[in-house]
Amino acid sequence: MRSRQHGESRMFETPPEDVRLIERLLRRDQTALAELYDRYSNQVYGLTVYILRDAALAEEATQDTFMKLWNSAANWDMSRARLGTWLLTLARYSAIDRLRREKRQTPAVALDIETMVALIDQANIHDADAALVQSLIAQLPPDQIQALEMAFFQGMSHSEIAAQLDEPLGTIKSRIRSGLQTLRGLWLRAVQEQNR
Repeated sequence: MRSRQHGESRMFETPPEDVRLIERLLRRDQTALAELYDRYSNQVYGLTVYILRDAALAEEATQDTFMKLWNSAANWDMSRARLGTWLLTLARYSAIDRLRREKRQTPAVALDIETMVALIDQANIHDADAALVQSLIAQLPPDQIQALEMAFFQGMSHSEIAAQLDEPLGTIKSRIRSGLQTLRGLWLRAVQEQNR
């Protein structure tokens, strides 16, 4: 587990209980892993089932995620992300790995997971409304949805996307950046409206 250096700003306030659980996990305390599983497995499973569209594969990806946590807890940098956010990033990679193993295609309309997870985490919303998320994504231009889906669900690099779509690299980067900015704005407005 990495912590911030003296004098660095701290963007994310990490719950003290998460820090204690990771410290125990680093000492190979299996009960700490069980507690973290109880605390975060619903969020991890929710994300993996959203990506995989298959309950059995999502359960396997959830188990993979917690094994990654067990084996790489020292890599969590509390100054960069809350534990829940980092776990959801691990879950995203676990789900993408499962997709690749199964050689399955991802849904045509997908979610920019890293941005949405960060926004959900910052807004302290832990049960995102899937219908709301889908409606926000549907407001993006189709070319932005496609580029985001390829980058975030298929794990493709910007260069790979450009090659596959036969588009200039700068165009792909611009689509992804614009899509993220638009999605972020739509999400924040929706959250503000829900909190009224």
